[in-house]
Amino acid sequence: MMQNVHLAPETDEDDLYSGYNDYNPTYDTEITAKIPSTAVTRPVATGYGSKTSLASSMGRPMTGAIQDGVTRPMTAVRAAGFTKAAVRGSAFDPLGQSRGPAPPLEAKNEDSPEEKIRQLEKKVNELVEESCIANSCGDLKLALEKAKDAGRKERILVRQREQVTTPENINLDLTYSVLFNLASQYSANEMYAEALNTYQVIVKNKMFSNAGRLKVNMGNIYLKQRNYSKAIKFYRMALDQIPSVHKEMRIKIMQNIGVTFIKTGQYSDAINSFEHIMSLAPNLKAGFNLILSYFAVGDRDKMKKAFQKLIAVPLEIDEDDKYISPSDDPHTNLVIEAIKNDHLRQMERERKAMAEKYIMTAAKLIAPVIETSFAVGYDWCVEVVKASQYVELANDLEINKAITYLRQKDFNQAVETLKMFEKKDSRVKSAAATNLSFLYYLENEFAQASSYADLAVNSDRYNPSALTNKGNTVFANGDYEKAAEFYKEALRNDSSCTEALYNIGLTYKRLNRLDEALDCFLKLHAILRNSAQVLYQIANVYELMEDPNQAIEWLMQLISVVPTDSRALSKLGELYDSEGDKSQAFQYYYESYRYFPSNIEVIEWLGAYYIDTQFCEKAIQYFERASLIQPSQVKWQLMVASCFRRSGNYQKALDTYKDIHRKFPENVECLRFLVRLCTDIGLKEVQEYATKLKRLEKMKEIREQRVRSGRDSGGGSRSRREGSAGSDSGQSCSASSKGERLSAKLRALPGTNEPYESSSNKEIDASYVDPLGPQIERPKTAARKRIDEDDFADEELGDDLLPE
Repeated sequence: MMQNVHLAPETDEDDLYSGYNDYNPTYDTEITAKIPSTAVTRPVATGYGSKTSLASSMGRPMTGAIQDGVTRPMTAVRAAGFTKAAVRGSAFDPLGQSRGPAPPLEAKNEDSPEEKIRQLEKKVNELVEESCIANSCGDLKLALEKAKDAGRKERILVRQREQVTTPENINLDLTYSVLFNLASQYSANEMYAEALNTYQVIVKNKMFSNAGRLKVNMGNIYLKQRNYSKAIKFYRMALDQIPSVHKEMRIKIMQNIGVTFIKTGQYSDAINSFEHIMSLAPNLKAGFNLILSYFAVGDRDKMKKAFQKLIAVPLEIDEDDKYISPSDDPHTNLVIEAIKNDHLRQMERERKAMAEKYIMTAAKLIAPVIETSFAVGYDWCVEVVKASQYVELANDLEINKAITYLRQKDFNQAVETLKMFEKKDSRVKSAAATNLSFLYYLENEFAQASSYADLAVNSDRYNPSALTNKGNTVFANGDYEKAAEFYKEALRNDSSCTEALYNIGLTYKRLNRLDEALDCFLKLHAILRNSAQVLYQIANVYELMEDPNQAIEWLMQLISVVPTDSRALSKLGELYDSEGDKSQAFQYYYESYRYFPSNIEVIEWLGAYYIDTQFCEKAIQYFERASLIQPSQVKWQLMVASCFRRSGNYQKALDTYKDIHRKFPENVECLRFLVRLCTDIGLKEVQEYATKLKRLEKMKEIREQRVRSGRDSGGGSRSRREGSAGSDSGQSCSASSKGERLSAKLRALPGTNEPYESSSNKEIDASYVDPLGPQIERPKTAARKRIDEDDFADEELGDDLLPE
């Protein structure tokens, strides 16, 4: 057996695979074979053939074969990880773990151009993000500064890239985002010229893909600038560059084109745009704008068709039944509660509210013109709505019909229309009863108003408007505590009911709970920042709390909102006068007189101010205006005559007194001054006037005796006597009583449609004392009527109609 065993020679110990390539060239033959994968025949060498024709079955030369005179390199035949050392007992280490840890990484060279470019690019991205965040927070100035800074750094970045790499490696996306953000910030800051220039840079650069759609933004800028022709031009250019696959974008651009046509008055072109949109992808805005366009051209039939198209626009929202739990499964109930008010649900509510707003507005717009009368038009709209998915809007349209009757002053028809809802469901019944209560309250029929307010509250206990109106009826009857309870309940049901909050403030003021009233009005001021009524009430409460400085401060805020309100200006003048600041008081009284030159109290104060400052000539014009406003009141004409006398113009004063005597021959004060003037000047008429004066004084004395005798006997009726009973010119009333009588006279002025008449000459004679004589005492401002909530022209209880 050992004869067949051949031991390897010791000299060939290193070559384990020697002898494999040895062959006998005697047996070389050449055969050909056809490779199945190709039609080319090539010689195939075997171990018996020539070495030059040796090849693999795929046409690849075999290892060690000679091809084209070049020997192919030998391939490895040693297994991975297998070495001669392994045979000698070395450990198996195919991954080379025995070589130790890897050498440390090379330190980053921060000064290299590539690293600087990366850091600068990062900084540009951060600036763009900060600019966008500032814009979203409303800080437009900061957003623009960040955008400009990003633009500057991006240009530096481009120059550095050009120095280090080829221009093809420039980051175009970063350049695009920087320019686009800069243009957007220019537009947000209303720097339209700069925004257009930046957009032009983007649009004209052919390297930016899809830059053509930015022409929509350029069209929007031209629209804001009211350059409608250019806006339409850019919208159309953008439309041409947007492919038809982007259907939604094209629809929005066409809608912009239609709106621009409406602004230019080209209604026919606008109709074409909106009709095209409604045929491709109907939506609420396009449908509403189509109705507006047909309304502008007066096409009744097309208005009806457009309204029907608007009604038919699908809302694409889920029904409310989805949010009702079908079982008592707690897991299902939790899921439904979670999705009841999530963002998707809120979006659905907003979309539905927008649809209802468009439909209601369109119905109110076209109802008066599509038929012979607005009532018939409303009826047609109601029928169309009832047959659509917006059935619940039909009742609201009926209530709007009643409100339209109110605007036309047809109260009976409004009441009849609202009474039709008494047999409807509770929500509609409550709304109709609320409006009926409001109507009867305005007509001062508080019993009817209270009855319908009760009906509204019983139909819907959580209706804040109904509770507010019920509180108003109780307030009108003087039960302020009960009224406050109704207002509080309205606020508990709807904390945003500003009418109830305002009314409860008035109620607390009537109850003299001033701190609580002030708290209510301050809360309301936080909601309605620029409400003139609220500002006035706060100032009035501070005045009642005897804090004039705070009252002045809030009145200053009031006149910043309504700078032409004469009552607020006169109130400021009154407060400054009470504080002793005559110059400020004069400024505001004069401003009040400038805006409303018929306020007797203001005229009186200005005239008295000029008398106190020894400018009687300037006081004359104010008393003359007062005499024009109240021609039957003798006191203003006597004041004019006294100003002439005090200024030294005795002849003019005498003529004025004579004119007063002709108009009021029984006026004692006029005769006294006529006697005095004629005596000083030395006229012959002095005896005549003295005789008339004695006769009038004697008649006056006889009348007073009769009054006294009637009082002593006790059989006469009580009679009110105004003025002093003094018979000589030296007697006068006190300044405070004189001011009170004058204010009472001013408060009792007749209405604008009633004639001015004096009650009796005796009252006029007794209440007037010449302010320029030796016994002059001007009435004090403090004795005048104080302005309260009944004096403020715009102040009313918050009776509110159902929101439209």
